[in-house]
Amino acid sequence: MRRAIHRSYRFVIAAAALAFLNAATAQSQTAPFIAKAEQAYMIDAETGTVLLSQNEDQPFPPASLAKLMTVEVVLDALSKGQVMPETGYPVSEYAWRTGGAPSRTSTMFAALKSSVSVNDLLTGIIVQNANDGCIIIAEGMAGSDPAFAKRMTARAGELGMGSSAFSNSTGLPDPGNRTTARDMVRLAQHLHDTYPDRYGLFTRPDFEWNRIFQRNKNTLLVPGSGIDGLGLGFAEGSGFAAVVSAEREGRRVYLALAGISDDKTRQEEARRVVDWGLTAFEKRHLFSKDEVVGSVSVYGGDASYVDLSPKEDVSVLVPVNTAERISGRIVYRWPLNAPLDAGANAGTLKVFSGERLLREVPLYTKGTVGKGSLSQNAAGALKELLLFWL
Repeated sequence: MRRAIHRSYRFVIAAAALAFLNAATAQSQTAPFIAKAEQAYMIDAETGTVLLSQNEDQPFPPASLAKLMTVEVVLDALSKGQVMPETGYPVSEYAWRTGGAPSRTSTMFAALKSSVSVNDLLTGIIVQNANDGCIIIAEGMAGSDPAFAKRMTARAGELGMGSSAFSNSTGLPDPGNRTTARDMVRLAQHLHDTYPDRYGLFTRPDFEWNRIFQRNKNTLLVPGSGIDGLGLGFAEGSGFAAVVSAEREGRRVYLALAGISDDKTRQEEARRVVDWGLTAFEKRHLFSKDEVVGSVSVYGGDASYVDLSPKEDVSVLVPVNTAERISGRIVYRWPLNAPLDAGANAGTLKVFSGERLLREVPLYTKGTVGKGSLSQNAAGALKELLLFWL
């Protein structure tokens, strides 16, 4: 027996909009853009359009990209008043040996048994990629590095990063550390949008601590590139990775790359992909806020159908030289049962360029559907039974 779990419906839209969606913008199809990375994911900040996707849900060890999650946990705590910028945390021997001068890893050279403020630790982590800074702040906030890592994983889940888990605050090798390109892009956008007062730390050119001057470890921060964050990583056996936020002429993109063979390729590829993302697309307006996108059937109501609309303008970016058709589907859980309040989240609009999913937009009911009469319910039941067997 077949069971109808989800139903998808083509757009029911005005003829002018349908003609626009069907229009081709070029006579020939260009070759697909491929990044020189095992995993890659990039979105446009304004529209949420997916510009590039390659194995975006395939896990990889984050290495130093885990520090972005450490930074988020600290910024979240600061925003809630759980810690203060001037709060000082002691430098334990474990932090000093594992992430400090003796470790020969990226460090801010915090002195053993000294005390460092949250503000300076945060700066050291972002600018100097400081492993000691991560451990000091983890021990100070959670009592131990593993305990803080559990907090990182929980916070990642709250942010919708369901494929990410962390075993330490630094990203130093551990089989429990994992993430995906999609999750890293989600984190990048969150950091930029949620903490604008602290985001400038990612472009700070240098930081001096313990009388040792160090320049920003993110070598992608080159004037004119538009790149203003966020971090780099390397894991033995998995290659080089980067999480990038870039803005140029009012357009911003977020990008994650992983599984790159060497640092030179990472540098070149990050800039090439960003350039492509910021120059090779044009914006298409599809629907306005509250405009009816389509209608879906309702069971057991005083109306058989209800109109759906978005709560925001819907636009997408498409390649300038593409002949791919823009199409869409309304996806919802079938059947919708009455009663339904106006403004209820009842479906999702999925927009495609060819076979590629560009974005997903929540859809909401335009009106109220009350409980139907006995005869209406009987007619509705017959209709749903027929649809079930179609």
